[in-house]
Amino acid sequence: MDRRELTIWIAREILPHEREVRRWLRRTVVNFHDVEDIVQECYARFAKLQSVAHIEEPRAYFRITARNIALRQLRRARIVRIDALTEIDAVTLPADEPSPERITGGRLELAHVRALIAALPDRCRRVVEMRRIEGLSQRDIARQLGVTENVVENEAARGLRQVLRQLAGERLNGGTDGTEGTDVRRAQD
Repeated sequence: MDRRELTIWIAREILPHEREVRRWLRRTVVNFHDVEDIVQECYARFAKLQSVAHIEEPRAYFRITARNIALRQLRRARIVRIDALTEIDAVTLPADEPSPERITGGRLELAHVRALIAALPDRCRRVVEMRRIEGLSQRDIARQLGVTENVVENEAARGLRQVLRQLAGERLNGGTDGTEGTDVRRAQD
C-alpha cells in the first residue's frame, strides 16, 4: 500500500470516528493535552502501517489503539487517578456490528421513510432525494432542475418538515397516526 492509498484510507475509514474517540477519551483521561497526544499518537501509528488488509473494522481499530495508548500513558504516569485506570480497563468496546433485530428494524424504518418521501409532491420529492440521498449541493440541484437555489432550499426544508411531521405524529400515536393509506401531500405548507 503506498502513502497516497494509506492517506485516503485514513481519511475515509478513520477520520470520521475521531470525534467519537475524542469524546470517549475526554471522559476517561483528565488532561486535554493527553487527549491530543493520544489522538496524535494514533495517527502516527496509522501512518506507519504497511497494510490495512488486516483491519476489518476501522472504527474499532481506532478505538482500541486509542485505548491502548491511553492505558500505556496512565500506567507510566507518576500520579494516576485510580478511577481512570479502572474505568479504562473496564471499558468494553461495543461490537460495531448491529444485532439482527436492529438491522431488520432499520430496514423497515428506511422503507417507511422512503415511502413518505415518495408521497411528497414531485419537485419537493426530487429535491429531497437529490439533497439528502444523493448528497448533491443546492447549487447542483438548482442547475439540474432549472430553478433558483432559494427554491431548492425551500423545497428541501418543506419536504423534510413533512416527513418529520408524519414520523412524529406516528410516534405520538403509538406507531401510527391513523392515516395509513392517506396522502402525505395534505400536510403541505
